[in-house]
Amino acid sequence: MGLSAPKRTGPSAVTKLAVPAARSAWRRYPRELVGSVSDAWAGRSLFAPASAGGGEAARGLAGTDLGVVWLGHAGALVRLGDSLVLLDPVLSARIGPRVGGRTLGLGRLSAAPLHPSHLPEIDAVVLSHAHFDHLDVPTLEAIASPRTAVITARGTRGLIPAGFGRVVEVDWGKRERVEGLEFEAIRPEHWGARTALDRERGFNAYLIRSLGGRGRRVFFGGDTAATEAFRGVEADVAVLGIGGYDPWEHAHATPEQAWGMFAGMRAERVLPVHHSTFRMSDEPVGEPLERLMGAAGRECERVIVAPAGGGWAA
Repeated sequence: MGLSAPKRTGPSAVTKLAVPAARSAWRRYPRELVGSVSDAWAGRSLFAPASAGGGEAARGLAGTDLGVVWLGHAGALVRLGDSLVLLDPVLSARIGPRVGGRTLGLGRLSAAPLHPSHLPEIDAVVLSHAHFDHLDVPTLEAIASPRTAVITARGTRGLIPAGFGRVVEVDWGKRERVEGLEFEAIRPEHWGARTALDRERGFNAYLIRSLGGRGRRVFFGGDTAATEAFRGVEADVAVLGIGGYDPWEHAHATPEQAWGMFAGMRAERVLPVHHSTFRMSDEPVGEPLERLMGAAGRECERVIVAPAGGGWAA
């Protein structure tokens, strides 16, 4: 059976999708806006204190050529050969637009596993698209380094803060080699606009290959609804989103759909992300992982189950 997301073409179809989404947002965003203003008034830091001991797994990547650490939401720290790669890092206490140096938007459900200053030296930052919960400017400003490259989607270069060594845009079907790694952009089922006025921006999934050693591979799905685009992709680890589907299934795969995409790949393990970090949708916080494990059944050992700050290494 093929994988497919709900269709979103035509005025009636768009309305059917937009109305539940608007209702879902209305239940959360006014309250979160009040919290944002309260944080700004109190002078609270952009980065909440990190949870205790969250950096242990990150430090444990030093002794392997393949490993992943979940950083909450869609973010992960990846060891590929001799390189360290950050995927969609979001370590801020809130996500959303910035007004007067403060962020107005959703707050984390729990503290980030580590502070940006506790990260090791990063070779490349990989950004899937420009949505505020994936391209977080405060986090990028905090980790910017002349020796770190940024791999990002078409039309997003101007959003990247200064201080990085290189910023490379990659479009679908193209490959770029940076810092001993090859990045191949694959089209997910999503969209890339940061606001209502910039819908021309790109949005990517990536296959990342180490060019040395054993040629390790990690696949990063970014944000995607169900799609056949990843079928047959070969990877040691697939990083796939499993949350944010109620009522956003046209943009975010359900856990069962995520497992179906993984099963269609030639991948050994899956790290589930995009869950349990921000209350962005209506499903219960713990539901995505429970449903994923149910879908995995007897193959559940292939799922890397880790709290934020935890992970897996070969």
